[in-house]
Amino acid sequence: MTCRGPGYASPLKAFKSGAVEKIVYIPCIVPDGSRSDYLVTVDVDPNSPNYSKVIHRLMMPNQGDELHHSGWNACSSCHDDPKRSRKYLILPSLNTNRIYVVDVLSDPLAPKIFKAVEPESLLARQCSAPHTTHCLADGNIMISTMGNGVEGEAKGDFILLDGQTFEVADTYTVGEDRAAFGYDFWYQPYHNVMISTEYGAPKFFMKGFDPAHVQDQGYGRFLNIFNWSERKLTQKLDLGPDGFLPLEVRFLHDPKADQGFVGCALNANVFRFFKTNEGTWDAEKVIDVPAKTVSNWILPEMPGIMTDIIISMDDKFLYFSNWIHGDIRQYDISDTRKPKLVGQIFLGGSIVNGGKVIVTKDEELTDQPEAVKIKGKECRGGPQMLQLSLDGKRLYVTTSLLSAWDKQFYPEMVRKGGMFYQVDVDTDQGGLCLNPEFLIDFGDEPDGPVLAHEVRYPGGDCTSDIYVA
Repeated sequence: MTCRGPGYASPLKAFKSGAVEKIVYIPCIVPDGSRSDYLVTVDVDPNSPNYSKVIHRLMMPNQGDELHHSGWNACSSCHDDPKRSRKYLILPSLNTNRIYVVDVLSDPLAPKIFKAVEPESLLARQCSAPHTTHCLADGNIMISTMGNGVEGEAKGDFILLDGQTFEVADTYTVGEDRAAFGYDFWYQPYHNVMISTEYGAPKFFMKGFDPAHVQDQGYGRFLNIFNWSERKLTQKLDLGPDGFLPLEVRFLHDPKADQGFVGCALNANVFRFFKTNEGTWDAEKVIDVPAKTVSNWILPEMPGIMTDIIISMDDKFLYFSNWIHGDIRQYDISDTRKPKLVGQIFLGGSIVNGGKVIVTKDEELTDQPEAVKIKGKECRGGPQMLQLSLDGKRLYVTTSLLSAWDKQFYPEMVRKGGMFYQVDVDTDQGGLCLNPEFLIDFGDEPDGPVLAHEVRYPGGDCTSDIYVA
């Protein structure tokens, strides 16, 4: 089958014959807001003379945006539509509620701003703090939001952008019932469902993390289940105390799959969600990363803080990052109820041997991990955002979570800049190995250190594209 529209006809087509990434796009955040955030183009082609270099910087026209996640105007969900093309990268701003539409097709090496959706368009819909972007099969674009536009109070909602004009056309949810919190989402038309996750109230998380706000109901622990076609919230699935801060949600890529995984950041747990025989949805904890007893840290118990999870295109492996502990883990999910750990690598983190934190009790490790250096530079911060190549062989890693949290947990990284790594993956037996030839040190940027966040490929990747059966 030839490609008629954007993306690939199926996840396995992408896995077996998808294009090998040559460049990637990453938003870079200026943590003090003194300069504009920007989008970098990075050369990741080992045969290129510019390999492992920033080759272009697209400066935003405003300051203080806090660029974060991004998505596409079109993806594999509309592969059957020859009129659609993956031309624009949609780039929301957490802090200013502005959404940039970036043209990446005219010159993929040097993107340019096509349009900016100004904050007033979101605030008029009582929405703020835009986060996850997914294109829809009908040609429009949906973006999750986490605030109600007033004083940073929490509200889980979704705005719909017209796919031609990029104006805010509507909100997704019909009826009075809304999710208490917002963050990520994934839709699955075959089962007529969308599932969204919960972070917290912007007035809390945009200023850093205070554990007291968890108990004060400032952070979420529910999966929100929507009837996709009717646009109605039909079920609120409580994940319990182990499920606080369910962040990234991933269905299996198989468009007929009735299950997936969600990573719960606070206590570093992975839950498997699934459709029951009754047609409702349920969840069970399948991975539990134990906290470590420590001294010289803000709390006596240090959780992993699982911030990102990703599934390979063939639905064989699950990966996640423990931002505070500092490790990335690879699990074989052939049996989705019993994931098997097959790979692990430490890249910085808070428990590095010789650092200020002393681990006094550890259920997993006998020794604190050694510091890792690449090209003579020690890893700063901890592994955070992940992106996987379509063939599953290369895992890309950045280190920034959110500037306020970065300042709190990794102040040295804020002072010296974030980092960008590439990890080689054993896709047969499992295993992770740092590529010693690849490093972007964002402390070396021309105008000073910045923090790098989510990675996108021009042709789509493991987290931006949703497939329709």
